[in-house]
Amino acid sequence: MSAYIFVLVLLALMWFLIIRPQRRRQQEAQRLLTQIAVGKEIVTAGGLYGTVTAVEGDEVRVEVAEGVEVRIAKRAVAGVVSEDEEPEEAPEKAPDEETPATLPPDSA
Repeated sequence: MSAYIFVLVLLALMWFLIIRPQRRRQQEAQRLLTQIAVGKEIVTAGGLYGTVTAVEGDEVRVEVAEGVEVRIAKRAVAGVVSEDEEPEEAPEKAPDEETPATLPPDSA
C-alpha cells in the first residue's frame, strides 16, 4: 500500500515541477505569437530589434533600419517590446546635493 502512495506522490511532484511549468511556457509563447502585429516593435531570439511591417502565415517581415527589411520565422520572435518602456533617466539630484558653483579664475 505504501508503494502506491509513494508512486502517486512522485507523479504529483513530477506534475508540479515539470509538466505544469512547461504548459505555462507554451501558453506564454502562444500568447506572444498572437501579440505580433504590424507596427509593433519586436526582438528576435538572435537579439535583432525591429518593427513589424507584415505578418504572412508563419513569417514576419521586420524593418531593422530605414529601408532594410528582413523576413524571419514567427517562432524566432523572442518578445514584443512594450511601447510603455522608456530609457531610464538618471535620478535628479536633490538641491542640497548640487555641485558647488564654479570658482572665479585666479588673478595670479
